[in-house]
Parts: sequence; C-alpha cells; structure tokens
Amino acid sequence: MSDRPHKKLKLWAAAMELVVNVYQLTKVFPKEEEFGLKSQLRRAAVSIPSNIAEGLTRASKGDKRHFLNIAQSSLSEVDAQLEICHRLGLIEDASLEKSEQLMREVYMLLSGLYRSIK
Repeated sequence: MSDRPHKKLKLWAAAMELVVNVYQLTKVFPKEEEFGLKSQLRRAAVSIPSNIAEGLTRASKGDKRHFLNIAQSSLSEVDAQLEICHRLGLIEDASLEKSEQLMREVYMLLSGLYRSIK
C-alpha cells in the first residue's frame, strides 16, 4: 500500500520522523512513567501521521481539514508534553531542541497543507 497519497508527502515523512524521535526519547524514561508521560506522549505523536493519513483519504474538503486540525492539536499536545518532560529533567536540552526542530517542520508543512485545502 505504498501508493497511498499521504505516503508521497514530505509532511507525512516528517511526522513519522517525529514519532521515531519521541519513541527514542521515551525509551529511557523511568519505570514510573510507563503509563504516564511516556504513554501519553507516544499516543499523541502517533496521532499526528495517523490523522494526516486518515484526513487525506476523506472525500470532502471539510473532512480533510477536520483530520488535519486534529493532527495540529496532537502536535501541540506533543509540544506541551515535551516541555513538561524537559522541566522534569527527563530529557536534555539537545534532545528537546531536536524535537522542537522536527515539530517546527511538521507544523509548517501541516499549516501549508491545511491552507491549500479550501
């Protein structure tokens, strides 16, 4: 199913890279975060490319924009949760900066796609 429309987008590739980044960061989280921030952060990150993919299969422009909006909301959730992790000392400055760089790219591409669907 590599011919799916979302797989051709730079946006989807960037969102997938962010998911991998989040999984790598959270791999070393303490055991007590297994069902807390670790799980929450991973679910929010996975939601981004998932909603992009689902949105692009929808027929109506309104439905497409709805799912892209959910992806944007999940991106904001990841941003907030990474900041919490940083403030709690679970991730270092360099790791946060790498994640922020990926989030900026996803946000820029996602916003552009959202605007292009009128």
